[in-house]
Amino acid sequence: MMITLSGMFFFMFIFFCLGFLKMYKNMLMILLFMELMVLSLFIIMLENLMMMELSNYLLIYYLIFSVCESVLGLVIIIMLIRIKGNDLVHSLSLMKW
Repeated sequence: MMITLSGMFFFMFIFFCLGFLKMYKNMLMILLFMELMVLSLFIIMLENLMMMELSNYLLIYYLIFSVCESVLGLVIIIMLIRIKGNDLVHSLSLMKW
């Protein structure tokens, strides 16, 4: 049984999802696991599009949106640390914002 590259990155995606569920206390760890999930999905899409010999314009849009998502996450972390002093999720309360 041979595991392809996309199969390996699918297992990595599942591993990152489990890490995302386990490390829910720090906002920085949540964003790190989300970025790793985005990267593994990008590589899976890249391999599948190359195998089907389709254009890669979809991947450029995917990368643009993933960069925007990571910038928004960093801005939220900076605001959270400036306001609260830490990046712990349990210190957040939407009623106080």
